[in-house]
Amino acid sequence: MGGDPTVIRRRLEAVNYYRLSAYWSTFRAQGGDQFIDGTTIDVVWARYTFDRELRLLVMDALERVEVAIRTRLAYAHAQAGGPFGYITGPTAITERGKTGQEVFLDRVDKALAANRKEPFVLHFTQTYGDKHLRPPIWVTAELLMFGDLVAAYKGSPPAIRRAVAHHFGVAEVVLDSWLLSLNMVRNICAHHGRLWNRELGIKPKIPRDDAWARPVKIPNERVFGVLTILADMMRRIAAGSTWSGRAQALIAMDPERVPIPYMGFPVDWQQSPVWQRAWAAADGVQPTHGLAKAPRPTAP
Repeated sequence: MGGDPTVIRRRLEAVNYYRLSAYWSTFRAQGGDQFIDGTTIDVVWARYTFDRELRLLVMDALERVEVAIRTRLAYAHAQAGGPFGYITGPTAITERGKTGQEVFLDRVDKALAANRKEPFVLHFTQTYGDKHLRPPIWVTAELLMFGDLVAAYKGSPPAIRRAVAHHFGVAEVVLDSWLLSLNMVRNICAHHGRLWNRELGIKPKIPRDDAWARPVKIPNERVFGVLTILADMMRRIAAGSTWSGRAQALIAMDPERVPIPYMGFPVDWQQSPVWQRAWAAADGVQPTHGLAKAPRPTAP
């Protein structure tokens, strides 16, 4: 690998060799350990810093999605079963197995204990603690970690899952798979893992909607599928958000140094109606097809 030895040493002092090696794997000659001619530390570093910007972009959308899921799930449960219907009765949340309800309530109890000093938890405990062991659904939904929230959605009665999924324009089985995949991606981002050139361990289902298949078929094996899902969800959560435009600009940052096919992008991805709708919702006009340039992220 070419480059200034001082720069290479500085990069490796900042980022572990094995972490950085994932970004130069595609520069190795097929079947060997030699790098392709022209490979430099600057090119590899560009991919690494791009991936960091990609994770920040994804986490930005995931925050909005997570808050929206909490809100819609709490609303659907309160409407169907009242404040405490999630605990017992026909609208109770239950996980698989005979002790499924106890398993979920144990999640709630742990979340309640971990957040016991939160003002809204203290208010509930001091005001209603003598009457209710656990808080109403709109409080519980805010306490659960995202993985537990996904379990709450999966363990809700079908009518409630359908109501939440309808808000996002998909079937409950699709939203179920989306949340599982998004939770996995969230964990990757939280641990500073690699999104670029990564095959997803949990693949989201693609809706049986022409917009997801024609003229561009949305694949689900790599991060492009997740970005498309986030673009569609952000369109519904916050129509005026610039997120989809910022995603477009980041992808255009440096196509030669950060080839997008490794991320699962089809060549004609910008023709996808899903992305077209997201861009149009963001600014209220039909989007242009040209890609805006974005500045290359600086080194950490």
